[in-house]
Amino acid sequence: MADPLPAPPAGPGAGWRQDAQHRATVPLACRLPDPAALAALADRLPAAVLALDPAGRLTWLNAAAARLLGGTAAGLTGRPLDDGVPGATGHVLAQACSEAAATGEPVTVAAGDGWYEVRALPGPEGLAVTVTDVTARRAVQEQADRAAARATLLVRVSGELSGALDGVSALGRLARLVVPVLTDGCVVTVVDREGRARDVGSWHADPERRELLARYTRVRLERMSPSSPVAQALRAGTPLTTCVADVLEDMTDEDAREMLRGLRAESVVVLPLPAESRTVGVLTLYLDAGRTLSEADLATARAVAVQAGRAVDRVGRQSRQIQLAEALQRSLLTDPPSFPGLEVAVRYLPAAEAARVGGDWYDAFSSPTGDPVVAIGDVVGHDTAAAATMGQLRGLLRGIAHARGAGPAEVLHGLDEAMADMHPETLATAAVARLEDGGRRLRWANAGHPPPVLLLPGGRVVALDHGDPIGDLALGVDATAERRESAVALVPGTTVLLHTDGLVERRGSTLDADTARLHDVLAGLAGRPLPQLCDELLARLVPGPPEDDVALLAVRVGAG
Repeated sequence: MADPLPAPPAGPGAGWRQDAQHRATVPLACRLPDPAALAALADRLPAAVLALDPAGRLTWLNAAAARLLGGTAAGLTGRPLDDGVPGATGHVLAQACSEAAATGEPVTVAAGDGWYEVRALPGPEGLAVTVTDVTARRAVQEQADRAAARATLLVRVSGELSGALDGVSALGRLARLVVPVLTDGCVVTVVDREGRARDVGSWHADPERRELLARYTRVRLERMSPSSPVAQALRAGTPLTTCVADVLEDMTDEDAREMLRGLRAESVVVLPLPAESRTVGVLTLYLDAGRTLSEADLATARAVAVQAGRAVDRVGRQSRQIQLAEALQRSLLTDPPSFPGLEVAVRYLPAAEAARVGGDWYDAFSSPTGDPVVAIGDVVGHDTAAAATMGQLRGLLRGIAHARGAGPAEVLHGLDEAMADMHPETLATAAVARLEDGGRRLRWANAGHPPPVLLLPGGRVVALDHGDPIGDLALGVDATAERRESAVALVPGTTVLLHTDGLVERRGSTLDADTARLHDVLAGLAGRPLPQLCDELLARLVPGPPEDDVALLAVRVGAG
Protein backbone atom coordinates (compact mmCIF):
# COMPACT_ATOMS: atom_id res chain seq x y z
CA MET A 1 0.00 0.00 0.00
CA ALA A 2 1.40 3.43 -0.91
CA ASP A 3 2.41 5.85 1.78
CA PRO A 4 -0.28 8.40 2.51
CA LEU A 5 0.27 11.99 1.42
CA PRO A 6 1.49 14.20 4.20
CA ALA A 7 -1.12 16.36 5.79
CA PRO A 8 -1.19 19.92 4.54
CA PRO A 9 0.20 22.51 6.92
CA ALA A 10 -2.39 24.54 8.73
CA GLY A 11 -2.89 28.22 8.26
CA PRO A 12 -3.03 30.59 5.31
CA GLY A 13 -0.19 30.74 2.80
CA ALA A 14 1.09 27.37 3.78
CA GLY A 15 2.03 26.51 0.12
CA TRP A 16 -0.41 23.74 -0.38
CA ARG A 17 -3.91 23.56 -1.83
CA GLN A 18 -6.68 21.02 -1.83
CA ASP A 19 -7.80 19.56 -5.27
CA ALA A 20 -11.55 19.37 -4.81
CA GLN A 21 -12.14 16.93 -7.67
CA HIS A 22 -9.48 14.33 -6.84
CA ARG A 23 -9.12 15.05 -3.13
CA ALA A 24 -5.37 15.20 -3.58
CA THR A 25 -2.91 17.84 -2.51
CA VAL A 26 -0.08 19.17 -4.79
CA PRO A 27 2.67 21.69 -4.18
CA LEU A 28 1.93 25.24 -5.47
CA ALA A 29 5.57 25.93 -6.53
CA CYS A 30 8.74 23.94 -7.10
CA ARG A 31 12.21 24.85 -6.15
CA LEU A 32 14.23 26.51 -9.05
CA PRO A 33 17.23 24.51 -10.41
CA ASP A 34 20.70 25.65 -9.51
CA PRO A 35 22.04 28.22 -12.08
CA ALA A 36 25.24 26.27 -12.43
CA ALA A 37 23.27 23.17 -13.36
CA LEU A 38 21.32 25.13 -15.96
CA ALA A 39 24.56 26.47 -17.46
CA ALA A 40 26.03 22.95 -17.59
CA LEU A 41 22.86 21.75 -19.30
CA ALA A 42 23.03 24.60 -21.88
CA ASP A 43 26.68 23.84 -22.57
CA ARG A 44 25.72 20.33 -23.60
CA LEU A 45 23.36 21.62 -26.29
CA PRO A 46 24.70 21.20 -29.88
CA ALA A 47 23.16 24.53 -30.95
CA ALA A 48 24.72 27.83 -30.03
CA VAL A 49 22.54 29.80 -27.58
CA LEU A 50 23.25 33.37 -26.60
CA ALA A 51 21.60 36.50 -25.23
CA LEU A 52 22.17 40.10 -26.26
CA ASP A 53 21.26 43.28 -24.46
CA PRO A 54 19.53 46.13 -26.38
CA ALA A 55 22.95 47.52 -27.32
CA GLY A 56 23.95 44.21 -28.96
CA ARG A 57 26.38 43.13 -26.22
CA LEU A 58 26.62 39.49 -25.18
CA THR A 59 25.09 38.96 -21.77
CA TRP A 60 25.22 35.18 -21.82
CA LEU A 61 26.29 32.38 -24.16
CA ASN A 62 26.75 28.67 -23.99
CA ALA A 63 29.86 26.67 -24.89
CA ALA A 64 28.73 26.03 -28.48
CA ALA A 65 28.29 29.80 -29.03
CA ALA A 66 31.71 30.50 -27.56
CA ARG A 67 33.32 27.95 -29.88
CA LEU A 68 31.50 29.44 -32.86
CA LEU A 69 32.74 32.94 -31.98
CA GLY A 70 36.26 31.71 -31.30
CA GLY A 71 36.55 32.59 -27.63
CA THR A 72 35.40 31.72 -24.14
CA ALA A 73 32.15 32.62 -22.43
CA ALA A 74 34.01 34.66 -19.80
CA GLY A 75 36.05 36.53 -22.40
CA LEU A 76 33.11 37.27 -24.70
CA THR A 77 30.47 38.28 -22.16
CA GLY A 78 29.93 42.02 -22.17
CA ARG A 79 31.42 42.49 -25.64
CA PRO A 80 29.41 43.42 -28.78
CA LEU A 81 28.50 40.46 -30.97
CA ASP A 82 29.39 42.56 -34.03
CA ASP A 83 33.14 42.73 -33.73
CA GLY A 84 33.32 45.30 -36.53
CA VAL A 85 35.21 43.06 -38.95
CA PRO A 86 33.12 42.64 -42.15
CA GLY A 87 32.77 38.99 -43.04
CA ALA A 88 33.87 37.75 -39.62
CA THR A 89 31.58 35.32 -37.80
CA GLY A 90 30.40 37.85 -35.22
CA HIS A 91 29.66 40.47 -37.87
CA VAL A 92 27.69 38.00 -40.00
CA LEU A 93 25.71 36.68 -37.01
CA ALA A 94 24.90 40.19 -35.77
CA GLN A 95 23.38 41.10 -39.12
CA ALA A 96 21.44 37.82 -39.19
CA CYS A 97 20.14 38.47 -35.64
CA SER A 98 18.83 41.89 -36.65
CA GLU A 99 17.07 40.46 -39.72
CA ALA A 100 15.60 37.50 -37.83
CA ALA A 101 14.32 39.77 -35.02
CA ALA A 102 12.72 42.16 -37.53
CA THR A 103 11.02 39.50 -39.68
CA GLY A 104 10.29 36.82 -37.10
CA GLU A 105 11.65 34.27 -39.58
CA PRO A 106 14.82 32.18 -39.41
CA VAL A 107 17.78 33.49 -41.42
CA THR A 108 20.42 31.21 -42.98
CA VAL A 109 23.93 32.61 -43.39
CA ALA A 110 27.43 31.41 -44.24
CA ALA A 111 29.88 31.92 -41.40
CA GLY A 112 33.35 30.48 -41.06
CA ASP A 113 33.39 27.12 -42.83
CA GLY A 114 29.70 26.35 -42.47
CA TRP A 115 26.12 27.43 -42.84
CA TYR A 116 23.97 28.43 -39.86
CA GLU A 117 20.28 29.06 -39.21
CA VAL A 118 19.72 32.00 -36.88
CA ARG A 119 16.52 32.54 -34.88
CA ALA A 120 16.04 35.59 -32.63
CA LEU A 121 13.30 36.37 -30.11
CA PRO A 122 13.20 40.03 -29.01
CA GLY A 123 12.23 41.08 -25.49
CA PRO A 124 12.66 43.94 -23.04
CA GLU A 125 16.05 42.60 -22.02
CA GLY A 126 17.31 42.32 -25.62
CA LEU A 127 17.46 39.26 -27.88
CA ALA A 128 17.45 35.55 -27.14
CA VAL A 129 19.25 33.84 -30.04
CA THR A 130 19.79 30.29 -31.23
CA VAL A 131 22.30 29.45 -33.96
CA THR A 132 22.02 25.97 -35.49
CA ASP A 133 24.63 24.40 -37.77
CA VAL A 134 22.77 23.43 -40.97
CA THR A 135 25.83 22.73 -43.11
CA ALA A 136 25.03 19.04 -43.58
CA ARG A 137 21.36 19.72 -44.23
CA ARG A 138 22.21 22.42 -46.72
CA ALA A 139 24.69 20.12 -48.50
CA VAL A 140 21.98 17.46 -48.88
CA GLN A 141 19.54 20.07 -50.20
CA GLU A 142 22.13 21.45 -52.61
CA GLN A 143 22.83 17.96 -53.91
CA ALA A 144 19.11 17.41 -54.45
CA ASP A 145 18.76 20.79 -56.16
CA ARG A 146 21.75 20.10 -58.42
CA ALA A 147 20.41 16.66 -59.31
CA ALA A 148 17.06 18.22 -60.22
CA ALA A 149 18.81 20.94 -62.25
CA ARG A 150 20.83 18.32 -64.14
CA ALA A 151 17.71 16.29 -64.91
CA THR A 152 15.89 19.40 -66.09
CA LEU A 153 18.88 20.34 -68.23
CA LEU A 154 18.84 17.00 -70.03
CA VAL A 155 15.11 17.34 -70.71
CA ARG A 156 15.56 20.87 -72.05
CA VAL A 157 18.50 19.85 -74.24
CA SER A 158 16.53 16.91 -75.60
CA GLY A 159 13.58 19.16 -76.37
CA GLU A 160 15.80 21.77 -78.02
CA LEU A 161 17.68 19.32 -80.23
CA SER A 162 15.23 16.50 -80.95
CA GLY A 163 13.08 18.32 -83.50
CA ALA A 164 15.64 20.82 -84.77
CA LEU A 165 15.88 21.11 -88.54
CA ASP A 166 18.74 23.60 -88.27
CA GLY A 167 21.38 21.92 -86.14
CA VAL A 168 23.74 24.89 -86.14
CA SER A 169 21.12 27.27 -84.72
CA ALA A 170 20.00 24.75 -82.11
CA LEU A 171 23.57 24.11 -80.98
CA GLY A 172 24.20 27.84 -80.82
CA ARG A 173 21.49 28.00 -78.16
CA LEU A 174 22.93 25.02 -76.31
CA ALA A 175 25.52 27.16 -74.50
CA ARG A 176 22.73 29.06 -72.73
CA LEU A 177 21.29 25.81 -71.41
CA VAL A 178 24.42 24.36 -69.81
CA VAL A 179 25.27 27.71 -68.12
CA PRO A 180 25.19 27.95 -65.13
CA VAL A 181 24.02 24.41 -64.32
CA LEU A 182 27.31 22.78 -65.34
CA THR A 183 29.76 25.61 -65.91
CA ASP A 184 30.38 29.36 -65.74
CA GLY A 185 31.10 29.79 -69.46
CA CYS A 186 30.54 27.65 -72.52
CA VAL A 187 31.48 27.67 -76.22
CA VAL A 188 29.91 25.29 -78.76
CA THR A 189 31.95 24.20 -81.79
CA VAL A 190 30.63 22.34 -84.86
CA VAL A 191 32.63 20.58 -87.59
CA ASP A 192 31.21 20.48 -91.12
CA ARG A 193 31.50 17.57 -93.56
CA GLU A 194 34.72 19.02 -94.97
CA GLY A 195 36.33 19.00 -91.52
CA ARG A 196 36.19 22.76 -90.92
CA ALA A 197 35.51 23.70 -87.29
CA ARG A 198 33.63 26.83 -86.33
CA ASP A 199 32.26 28.19 -83.07
CA VAL A 200 28.49 28.64 -83.31
CA GLY A 201 27.51 29.82 -79.83
CA SER A 202 28.78 31.06 -76.49
CA TRP A 203 27.38 32.15 -73.13
CA HIS A 204 28.65 33.18 -69.70
CA ALA A 205 26.91 33.26 -66.33
CA ASP A 206 28.44 36.69 -65.64
CA PRO A 207 26.75 39.32 -67.85
CA GLU A 208 29.89 41.46 -67.72
CA ARG A 209 31.95 38.69 -69.34
CA ARG A 210 29.51 37.60 -72.07
CA GLU A 211 30.67 40.07 -74.69
CA LEU A 212 34.31 39.26 -73.97
CA LEU A 213 33.61 35.53 -74.37
CA ALA A 214 31.77 36.24 -77.64
CA ARG A 215 34.76 38.22 -78.96
CA TYR A 216 37.15 35.48 -77.88
CA THR A 217 34.94 32.91 -79.60
CA ARG A 218 35.22 34.78 -82.90
CA VAL A 219 39.04 34.49 -82.98
CA ARG A 220 40.11 31.56 -80.82
CA LEU A 221 39.93 28.74 -83.39
CA GLU A 222 42.10 30.47 -85.97
CA ARG A 223 44.67 31.47 -83.34
CA MET A 224 44.96 28.34 -81.22
CA SER A 225 47.86 25.93 -81.61
CA PRO A 226 47.55 22.29 -82.74
CA SER A 227 48.34 21.23 -79.18
CA SER A 228 45.46 23.19 -77.62
CA PRO A 229 42.80 21.18 -75.73
CA VAL A 230 40.14 21.99 -78.35
CA ALA A 231 42.37 20.89 -81.23
CA GLN A 232 43.32 17.68 -79.42
CA ALA A 233 39.69 16.84 -78.58
CA LEU A 234 38.61 17.44 -82.18
CA ARG A 235 41.44 15.29 -83.47
CA ALA A 236 41.30 12.41 -81.00
CA GLY A 237 37.63 12.50 -80.01
CA THR A 238 38.48 12.23 -76.31
CA PRO A 239 37.62 14.65 -73.46
CA LEU A 240 40.34 16.83 -71.93
CA THR A 241 40.57 18.78 -68.68
CA THR A 242 43.34 21.28 -67.99
CA CYS A 243 44.03 24.54 -66.21
CA VAL A 244 43.75 27.81 -68.10
CA ALA A 245 47.31 28.73 -67.09
CA ASP A 246 48.60 25.87 -69.25
CA VAL A 247 46.41 26.99 -72.15
CA LEU A 248 47.78 30.53 -71.86
CA GLU A 249 51.34 29.26 -71.84
CA ASP A 250 50.68 27.36 -75.08
CA MET A 251 49.15 30.38 -76.88
CA THR A 252 51.26 32.68 -79.02
CA ASP A 253 48.69 35.31 -80.07
CA GLU A 254 48.80 38.07 -77.46
CA ASP A 255 45.33 39.45 -78.23
CA ALA A 256 43.76 36.03 -77.72
CA ARG A 257 45.82 35.53 -74.56
CA GLU A 258 44.59 38.83 -73.16
CA MET A 259 40.95 37.94 -73.84
CA LEU A 260 41.33 34.52 -72.21
CA ARG A 261 42.94 36.14 -69.15
CA GLY A 262 40.04 38.56 -68.98
CA LEU A 263 37.57 35.70 -68.73
CA ARG A 264 39.15 34.85 -65.33
CA ALA A 265 38.53 31.13 -65.74
CA GLU A 266 40.73 28.76 -63.76
CA SER A 267 40.12 25.48 -65.59
CA VAL A 268 38.71 24.29 -68.90
CA VAL A 269 36.95 21.05 -69.86
CA VAL A 270 36.59 20.07 -73.52
CA LEU A 271 34.07 17.38 -74.44
CA PRO A 272 33.75 15.94 -77.99
CA LEU A 273 30.37 15.75 -79.71
CA PRO A 274 30.38 12.17 -81.01
CA ALA A 275 28.54 10.92 -84.09
CA GLU A 276 28.51 7.43 -85.58
CA SER A 277 31.76 7.71 -87.47
CA ARG A 278 33.40 10.98 -86.47
CA THR A 279 33.59 13.83 -84.00
CA VAL A 280 31.21 16.56 -85.15
CA GLY A 281 32.17 19.23 -82.64
CA VAL A 282 33.13 20.00 -79.05
CA LEU A 283 31.74 21.67 -75.94
CA THR A 284 34.28 23.89 -74.17
CA LEU A 285 33.41 24.54 -70.52
CA TYR A 286 35.19 27.37 -68.66
CA LEU A 287 35.11 27.06 -64.86
CA ASP A 288 35.90 29.90 -62.45
CA ALA A 289 38.17 29.48 -59.43
CA GLY A 290 36.63 27.27 -56.76
CA ARG A 291 34.28 25.47 -59.13
CA THR A 292 34.80 21.87 -60.15
CA LEU A 293 32.76 19.34 -62.05
CA SER A 294 31.54 16.52 -59.84
CA GLU A 295 31.25 13.04 -61.27
CA ALA A 296 27.51 13.60 -61.66
CA ASP A 297 28.11 16.96 -63.37
CA LEU A 298 30.64 15.41 -65.73
CA ALA A 299 28.29 12.54 -66.55
CA THR A 300 25.56 15.05 -67.37
CA ALA A 301 27.92 17.11 -69.53
CA ARG A 302 28.89 13.99 -71.46
CA ALA A 303 25.21 13.13 -71.95
CA VAL A 304 24.59 16.63 -73.30
CA ALA A 305 27.55 16.24 -75.67
CA VAL A 306 26.21 12.88 -76.90
CA GLN A 307 22.78 14.39 -77.59
CA ALA A 308 24.37 17.31 -79.40
CA GLY A 309 26.51 15.01 -81.53
CA ARG A 310 23.51 12.92 -82.52
CA ALA A 311 21.56 16.06 -83.42
CA VAL A 312 24.33 17.31 -85.68
CA ASP A 313 24.61 13.93 -87.37
CA ARG A 314 20.82 13.56 -87.76
CA VAL A 315 20.35 17.05 -89.17
CA GLY A 316 23.25 16.47 -91.55
CA ARG A 317 21.71 13.27 -92.86
CA GLN A 318 18.29 14.90 -93.17
CA SER A 319 19.79 17.85 -94.99
CA ARG A 320 21.52 15.60 -97.51
CA GLN A 321 18.32 13.58 -98.00
CA ILE A 322 16.28 16.74 -98.45
CA GLN A 323 18.74 18.13 -100.97
CA LEU A 324 18.68 14.87 -102.90
CA ALA A 325 14.88 14.62 -102.83
CA GLU A 326 14.44 18.25 -103.81
CA ALA A 327 16.93 17.87 -106.65
CA LEU A 328 15.03 14.79 -107.83
CA GLN A 329 11.72 16.63 -107.73
CA ARG A 330 13.10 19.65 -109.57
CA SER A 331 14.56 17.31 -112.19
CA LEU A 332 11.03 16.02 -112.83
CA LEU A 333 9.67 19.55 -113.12
CA THR A 334 11.36 20.34 -116.42
CA ASP A 335 11.50 23.75 -118.06
CA PRO A 336 8.59 24.31 -120.45
CA PRO A 337 9.20 24.31 -124.20
CA SER A 338 8.74 27.38 -126.39
CA PHE A 339 5.39 27.82 -128.17
CA PRO A 340 4.81 30.29 -131.03
CA GLY A 341 2.77 33.29 -129.90
CA LEU A 342 2.82 32.23 -126.23
CA GLU A 343 5.03 33.00 -123.25
CA VAL A 344 5.21 30.41 -120.47
CA ALA A 345 6.66 30.81 -116.97
CA VAL A 346 6.79 28.25 -114.14
CA ARG A 347 7.68 28.46 -110.44
CA TYR A 348 8.06 25.92 -107.65
CA LEU A 349 8.61 26.42 -103.89
CA PRO A 350 9.14 23.43 -101.58
CA ALA A 351 7.49 23.38 -98.16
CA ALA A 352 9.64 24.62 -95.32
CA GLU A 353 8.82 21.65 -93.09
CA ALA A 354 8.94 17.87 -93.29
CA ALA A 355 10.95 16.53 -96.19
CA ARG A 356 10.48 19.74 -98.22
CA VAL A 357 9.21 17.70 -101.13
CA GLY A 358 5.73 16.63 -102.08
CA GLY A 359 3.31 15.91 -104.84
CA ASP A 360 2.94 19.31 -106.54
CA TRP A 361 3.81 19.35 -110.24
CA TYR A 362 3.31 21.20 -113.49
CA ASP A 363 3.92 20.32 -117.13
CA ALA A 364 3.76 21.86 -120.60
CA PHE A 365 4.09 19.95 -123.88
CA SER A 366 2.72 19.78 -127.44
CA SER A 367 -0.20 17.54 -128.36
CA PRO A 368 0.01 15.36 -131.51
CA THR A 369 -1.83 18.14 -133.40
CA GLY A 370 0.76 20.70 -132.27
CA ASP A 371 -1.52 22.49 -129.79
CA PRO A 372 0.21 23.44 -126.52
CA VAL A 373 -1.03 21.48 -123.48
CA VAL A 374 -0.47 22.74 -119.94
CA ALA A 375 -1.25 20.82 -116.77
CA ILE A 376 -0.87 21.16 -113.05
CA GLY A 377 -1.52 18.67 -110.26
CA ASP A 378 -1.06 17.73 -106.65
CA VAL A 379 -0.66 14.22 -105.23
CA VAL A 380 -1.98 13.95 -101.68
CA GLY A 381 0.97 13.76 -99.26
CA HIS A 382 4.07 15.70 -98.33
CA ASP A 383 7.00 13.32 -98.51
CA THR A 384 9.29 11.57 -100.95
CA ALA A 385 6.63 8.93 -101.64
CA ALA A 386 4.26 11.64 -102.85
CA ALA A 387 7.04 13.12 -104.97
CA ALA A 388 7.78 9.73 -106.54
CA THR A 389 4.09 9.14 -107.30
CA MET A 390 3.87 12.63 -108.76
CA GLY A 391 6.59 11.78 -111.25
CA GLN A 392 4.77 8.66 -112.35
CA LEU A 393 1.39 10.41 -112.73
CA ARG A 394 2.99 13.24 -114.66
CA GLY A 395 4.48 10.71 -117.07
CA LEU A 396 1.17 8.86 -117.39
CA LEU A 397 -0.70 12.06 -118.20
CA ARG A 398 1.82 12.96 -120.89
CA GLY A 399 1.59 9.50 -122.44
CA ILE A 400 -2.23 9.46 -122.45
CA ALA A 401 -2.43 12.96 -123.94
CA HIS A 402 0.07 12.15 -126.65
CA ALA A 403 -1.20 8.70 -127.55
CA ARG A 404 -4.88 9.60 -127.79
CA GLY A 405 -4.57 13.21 -128.94
CA ALA A 406 -7.60 13.67 -126.71
CA GLY A 407 -9.05 16.76 -125.11
CA PRO A 408 -8.48 17.68 -121.43
CA ALA A 409 -11.55 15.81 -120.10
CA GLU A 410 -10.61 12.57 -121.85
CA VAL A 411 -7.00 12.92 -120.65
CA LEU A 412 -8.15 13.21 -117.01
CA HIS A 413 -10.55 10.28 -117.45
CA GLY A 414 -7.75 8.13 -118.88
CA LEU A 415 -5.43 9.10 -116.04
CA ASP A 416 -8.13 8.20 -113.50
CA GLU A 417 -8.51 4.75 -115.09
CA ALA A 418 -4.74 4.20 -115.08
CA MET A 419 -4.51 5.21 -111.43
CA ALA A 420 -7.24 2.72 -110.49
CA ASP A 421 -5.10 -0.08 -111.93
CA MET A 422 -1.59 1.10 -111.16
CA HIS A 423 -1.95 3.42 -108.11
CA PRO A 424 -5.15 2.32 -106.39
CA GLU A 425 -4.30 3.96 -103.06
CA THR A 426 -3.42 7.34 -104.56
CA LEU A 427 -5.50 10.49 -104.46
CA ALA A 428 -4.61 13.51 -106.56
CA THR A 429 -6.03 16.65 -108.10
CA ALA A 430 -5.21 18.05 -111.52
CA ALA A 431 -6.22 20.62 -114.10
CA VAL A 432 -5.45 20.24 -117.82
CA ALA A 433 -5.81 22.91 -120.50
CA ARG A 434 -5.16 22.96 -124.27
CA LEU A 435 -4.57 26.19 -126.17
CA GLU A 436 -6.19 25.96 -129.59
CA ASP A 437 -6.34 28.17 -132.70
CA GLY A 438 -2.95 29.69 -132.01
CA GLY A 439 -3.85 30.53 -128.45
CA ARG A 440 -7.17 32.23 -129.23
CA ARG A 441 -9.17 29.58 -127.37
CA LEU A 442 -8.58 27.65 -124.14
CA ARG A 443 -10.16 24.24 -123.60
CA TRP A 444 -9.88 22.93 -120.06
CA ALA A 445 -11.02 20.31 -117.52
CA ASN A 446 -10.59 20.04 -113.79
CA ALA A 447 -10.39 17.13 -111.32
CA GLY A 448 -10.82 18.62 -107.87
CA HIS A 449 -8.04 21.18 -108.36
CA PRO A 450 -8.12 24.96 -107.77
CA PRO A 451 -9.65 26.40 -110.95
CA PRO A 452 -7.48 28.02 -113.62
CA VAL A 453 -7.58 31.81 -113.48
CA LEU A 454 -7.58 34.32 -116.33
CA LEU A 455 -6.03 37.77 -115.93
CA LEU A 456 -7.45 39.91 -118.72
CA PRO A 457 -5.44 42.81 -120.18
CA GLY A 458 -7.52 45.42 -118.34
CA GLY A 459 -6.91 43.79 -114.95
CA ARG A 460 -10.14 41.81 -114.65
CA VAL A 461 -9.75 38.36 -113.08
CA VAL A 462 -11.96 35.40 -114.02
CA ALA A 463 -11.97 31.94 -112.40
CA LEU A 464 -12.66 29.03 -114.80
CA ASP A 465 -14.88 26.89 -112.60
CA HIS A 466 -17.67 25.60 -114.90
CA GLY A 467 -19.95 27.81 -112.81
CA ASP A 468 -19.30 25.40 -109.91
CA PRO A 469 -16.54 26.54 -107.50
CA ILE A 470 -16.38 23.10 -105.83
CA GLY A 471 -15.17 21.44 -109.04
CA ASP A 472 -15.26 17.84 -110.23
CA LEU A 473 -14.13 14.78 -108.29
CA ALA A 474 -10.46 14.37 -107.52
CA LEU A 475 -8.52 11.60 -109.24
CA GLY A 476 -8.53 8.26 -107.47
CA VAL A 477 -12.08 8.53 -106.11
CA ASP A 478 -14.21 7.06 -108.93
CA ALA A 479 -12.56 6.06 -112.20
CA THR A 480 -15.98 5.88 -113.92
CA ALA A 481 -16.87 9.51 -113.19
CA GLU A 482 -17.60 11.70 -116.19
CA ARG A 483 -15.26 14.66 -116.68
CA ARG A 484 -16.61 18.01 -117.81
CA GLU A 485 -14.81 20.08 -120.38
CA SER A 486 -15.28 23.76 -121.25
CA ALA A 487 -13.79 26.28 -123.64
CA VAL A 488 -13.27 30.02 -123.43
CA ALA A 489 -12.01 32.59 -125.96
CA LEU A 490 -8.76 34.40 -125.16
CA VAL A 491 -7.85 37.89 -126.30
CA PRO A 492 -4.21 38.90 -126.83
CA GLY A 493 -2.53 39.87 -123.60
CA THR A 494 -4.56 37.44 -121.50
CA THR A 495 -2.63 35.53 -118.82
CA VAL A 496 -3.72 32.00 -117.89
CA LEU A 497 -2.63 30.98 -114.38
CA LEU A 498 -2.61 27.40 -113.10
CA HIS A 499 -1.55 26.93 -109.47
CA THR A 500 -1.64 24.48 -106.56
CA ASP A 501 -3.45 25.18 -103.30
CA GLY A 502 -0.23 26.03 -101.47
CA LEU A 503 -0.26 29.42 -103.22
CA VAL A 504 -3.44 30.59 -101.53
CA GLU A 505 -4.62 28.37 -98.67
CA ARG A 506 -3.78 29.62 -95.17
CA ARG A 507 -4.57 28.23 -91.74
CA GLY A 508 -7.49 30.00 -90.11
CA SER A 509 -8.79 31.35 -93.43
CA THR A 510 -11.64 30.30 -95.72
CA LEU A 511 -11.66 29.23 -99.36
CA ASP A 512 -13.62 32.36 -100.32
CA ALA A 513 -11.15 34.64 -98.52
CA ASP A 514 -8.16 32.81 -100.04
CA THR A 515 -9.63 33.11 -103.55
CA ALA A 516 -10.47 36.79 -103.09
CA ARG A 517 -6.94 37.50 -101.93
CA LEU A 518 -5.47 35.79 -105.01
CA HIS A 519 -7.75 37.72 -107.37
CA ASP A 520 -6.95 41.07 -105.71
CA VAL A 521 -3.19 40.50 -105.87
CA LEU A 522 -3.36 39.21 -109.43
CA ALA A 523 -5.42 42.20 -110.57
CA GLY A 524 -2.84 44.53 -109.09
CA LEU A 525 -0.12 42.88 -111.16
CA ALA A 526 -1.81 43.40 -114.54
CA GLY A 527 0.62 44.66 -117.14
CA ARG A 528 3.72 43.30 -115.42
CA PRO A 529 6.11 41.15 -117.46
CA LEU A 530 5.22 37.51 -116.95
CA PRO A 531 8.35 36.49 -114.98
CA GLN A 532 7.94 39.50 -112.70
CA LEU A 533 4.24 38.76 -112.27
CA CYS A 534 5.06 35.22 -111.09
CA ASP A 535 7.76 36.41 -108.67
CA GLU A 536 5.56 39.17 -107.23
CA LEU A 537 2.65 36.77 -106.87
CA LEU A 538 4.79 34.42 -104.76
CA ALA A 539 6.31 37.25 -102.74
CA ARG A 540 2.91 38.73 -101.83
CA LEU A 541 0.95 35.55 -101.25
CA VAL A 542 3.77 33.48 -99.71
CA PRO A 543 5.86 36.06 -97.82
CA GLY A 544 7.54 33.54 -95.52
CA PRO A 545 8.54 29.88 -95.62
CA PRO A 546 5.60 28.06 -97.25
CA GLU A 547 3.54 25.66 -95.15
CA ASP A 548 2.82 23.61 -98.27
CA ASP A 549 4.45 23.07 -101.66
CA VAL A 550 3.66 25.76 -104.18
CA ALA A 551 3.63 25.22 -107.96
CA LEU A 552 2.37 27.60 -110.59
CA LEU A 553 2.36 27.79 -114.38
CA ALA A 554 1.45 30.96 -116.24
CA VAL A 555 0.81 31.39 -119.99
CA ARG A 556 0.47 34.77 -121.69
CA VAL A 557 -1.26 34.94 -125.06
CA GLY A 558 0.00 37.14 -127.86
CA ALA A 559 3.69 37.16 -126.94
CA GLY A 560 6.56 36.23 -129.25
